[in-house]
Amino acid sequence: MADGAKVQAITLRAGALSVTLLTLGAILQEVRLAGVAHGLTLGSDRVADYEGAMRYHGSLIGPVVNRLSGAEARIGDVLHRFEANQDGCITLHGGAAGTHLKLWQIARATDTEALLTLTLPAGEGGFPGRRQVQALWQIAAPASLTLTISASTDADTLINFANHSYWNLDGSSTWAGHSLRVAADRYLPTTEAFTPTGAIADVAGTAMDFREGRAIAPGDPLLDTCFCLSDSAQPLRDVLWLTGQSGVGLTVATTEPGIQVYDGRNALRPGQTPHEGLAIEAQLWPDAPAHPEFPSILLRAGESRAQTVQWRFEAPQAARP
Repeated sequence: MADGAKVQAITLRAGALSVTLLTLGAILQEVRLAGVAHGLTLGSDRVADYEGAMRYHGSLIGPVVNRLSGAEARIGDVLHRFEANQDGCITLHGGAAGTHLKLWQIARATDTEALLTLTLPAGEGGFPGRRQVQALWQIAAPASLTLTISASTDADTLINFANHSYWNLDGSSTWAGHSLRVAADRYLPTTEAFTPTGAIADVAGTAMDFREGRAIAPGDPLLDTCFCLSDSAQPLRDVLWLTGQSGVGLTVATTEPGIQVYDGRNALRPGQTPHEGLAIEAQLWPDAPAHPEFPSILLRAGESRAQTVQWRFEAPQAARP
């Protein structure tokens, strides 16, 4: 890293799948599927890229992913203020205190699982509580990867984590032509600053209706959208399906009540073009403290919370053994 700290890489393998993780940001750097010549997620072999323009590529973002309007939130009777790193008035991805910029520790690692841990000091970035975070990555045949994020705190605080990988299943310059299906009847309309308006809208009759699945193209529609899967955490269930023109398929399952889809129009890898990858982020709904009707992201002192996301991959028929 720029400060001389060393980043470690961990490779997990099972069945037809292999993945590489980094201790910087608990990043999912690479995903490889047997029979497919290209990688499936957007990564880099340069640490400097992850400290710069690619700081959100593949990283585990917290303590609060997405946006907090006004860069503040009330926890109990106390108004807490956070870094306003978007438009001078919004907190995006936890600001400089975000977990995507931190070196995680390896608690254990085998061929099929890795446990990464992190301690967040009380008050860092304006967030109360000394928080203990664990990220358990597990790989299994034939081709599935599961991430379980657990957090505990010694003071009431806000917690909402999400993996922020960008996906392109074709290895192409953009994700144009991919087919997307999302099991959501509702979504959150946003302001021009991409914070929720507070409305919870039906997808029926709108460009955000992906319940049957359809081919997508950059700008049709613009996507930086939270799809509302449920009103609370649920047992692990399939919620999103992405298929490339190559025939490579990705199924995403999660326990979370929301899944954010971002079209990557401003997320550029060095030398690459807009819309190269599609971000898919399983999480609680964004800006929840400003909207009491949204599922709460409050984690109380002495309590812990776990959330799980799973990716399952399928190679084209012609590429299968």
